[in-house]
Amino acid sequence: MAADETTPLLPNGTGTATTSGNNVDTNNSQLSSPNTDSENTTNNHHDVNNNNTKAKWTLNPLTLLTRVHVETRILLAAFLITTSFSFTQVPIFYAFHLMECDDFYTHHPPYTGLGDRCSRNEIAAGTATDFSFLAMSTTICGTVNLFFAGWLVKKIGLRLALMAQVLVPAIRVLTQILGVLAGGRSGIVIFQATQLITVLGGPVGYILIINIMVGEVVSPARRTPVFGMLQGCFMLGQAVGYLTGGMIGDAWGIRRPFEVAFVAFLVSTAYVQLALPYVSPESMAGGGKKAGGPKAEGVAAGFFAPLRVLAPQRVRLRSGKVIKHLGVLVLCTGVFLGVLATDFAAMLIQMYATAVFEFRQSDNGWLMSEFALMRAVFLIVLFPRIISSGRKWYAKRQSKRQPRRESMSDQRDPATQGLLIQPDQLEAPMGTLAEEEPMVTQPPTETEDTHFDLFFLRWSLVADGLLTSCTALATKKWHIYLAAAMLPFASGTAPAAKGVMTEMCSPEQRADALNALTLVENIGRLATQGFFGFVFAALAEAGKPHLTFYCNAILAMIAASVLIFSRFPPNGSELIEADDAEEHVNGSNSSE
Repeated sequence: MAADETTPLLPNGTGTATTSGNNVDTNNSQLSSPNTDSENTTNNHHDVNNNNTKAKWTLNPLTLLTRVHVETRILLAAFLITTSFSFTQVPIFYAFHLMECDDFYTHHPPYTGLGDRCSRNEIAAGTATDFSFLAMSTTICGTVNLFFAGWLVKKIGLRLALMAQVLVPAIRVLTQILGVLAGGRSGIVIFQATQLITVLGGPVGYILIINIMVGEVVSPARRTPVFGMLQGCFMLGQAVGYLTGGMIGDAWGIRRPFEVAFVAFLVSTAYVQLALPYVSPESMAGGGKKAGGPKAEGVAAGFFAPLRVLAPQRVRLRSGKVIKHLGVLVLCTGVFLGVLATDFAAMLIQMYATAVFEFRQSDNGWLMSEFALMRAVFLIVLFPRIISSGRKWYAKRQSKRQPRRESMSDQRDPATQGLLIQPDQLEAPMGTLAEEEPMVTQPPTETEDTHFDLFFLRWSLVADGLLTSCTALATKKWHIYLAAAMLPFASGTAPAAKGVMTEMCSPEQRADALNALTLVENIGRLATQGFFGFVFAALAEAGKPHLTFYCNAILAMIAASVLIFSRFPPNGSELIEADDAEEHVNGSNSSE
């Protein structure tokens, strides 16, 4: 038969051998041992069974953790850490209420009437004032912790920095037990002093680090939904912590929730080490740029790097003209006002319920648990769907007017668009490097324009203001529970702001941008705790604490009005980095 293109190069029966000797050996073995195939098949089955049995018995929880998707592991870490922080939130407020009551009667005659001896306007006002001072000191120390955590991430990486932010609060919880035992004015002072530990580790730092981790491992199209789910896990952890902490305090005493929180912090630290991926400082977006060279950042420059993000951006238009863009600055201003208006809502409801409806520790535990649980349901279940559907609707609406905007985070090499983190940037936990799944995420699609995120951010504040004003109409206990169930449905402001912020900045500025936004939120939290804490104390002393809700609602409307002036960079524009501008100027000077 003549050879053609389809004729095999080797005749049948010889394709499995490379030498004549091998052919002879193979044929001889087949002739001399006709049962060899069946014996080999049986032996192979035994080997497979042995291997399966060995694999079955070598499975361990560490291996199973690494097989879970990294987004799920990050969300679970957020839940565990937040639960640890939340165990003591309700007991702390109730402890302040009791310590203020004890301190009040050391300067006044003993209570002889009916009912709760601590149910007095003076005690409610004193509790609000002292607790506001506690919240302010926590926020001030947390602001320093924010800079420290951002600097620590650049030095030792995300995972080790997160472990530090979780382990240090365990020490603070132990010291707060001394304040509970002391009671009265001495206990209040001890609680105030323990907040200094927050400088090295606290809730602000760990929230920042987890948000940075999401920004590093999640694709641009998924960031805003995952930020929302992350915020929902924070709220779910608060719901479990509030309820469990209050119930533990009622059942076993005010000290027990602090002991449980200490153990929970240790468990959370171990989980972070075992389950979360390792991302080195050099592999983060912009890490290599800052790691060396003549322009390497010093300690002070790296510590305050987030402040540079708040400066007006320089943007080069398609025509080549360079303009200043104020979108980030206006966004941060609106976020600050929004936090000033809305962040005090949970504490305000708790204070109002305690002062007007005589809520006790377990009542406040159920109330705060309901509030946090409804926020968690909204952010985990509804928020991603709202963002996804809203983006499609908004893109269809804008498609006839202008082409899709290319975000700053999309401006990278197309060859690496689908893989945000390279495999060599990840370090699996002990002994599982070969078993960890590859970190591959999907690139953003053309239908998911993030303009809707900014649109949602504005109207979320409007809805929050309307719902907050309705809370002032509460006249019965169940009205308070209803308000706590309705207010969380306008709680998508924070994740939407983070999604917009990461799209307005370049990938190199992503970590600093999230740090700057967290700083703005922290300053707003400090301001609202101080301002509305004293406003509530003054109105409570006058017998009209419900007016505080109207003040919150008005401020929320003002924040939404400010965000109207926040805009994304124009289509086709390019963000000019400060270093690039300096190099361009130096290059032009040298050429002259």
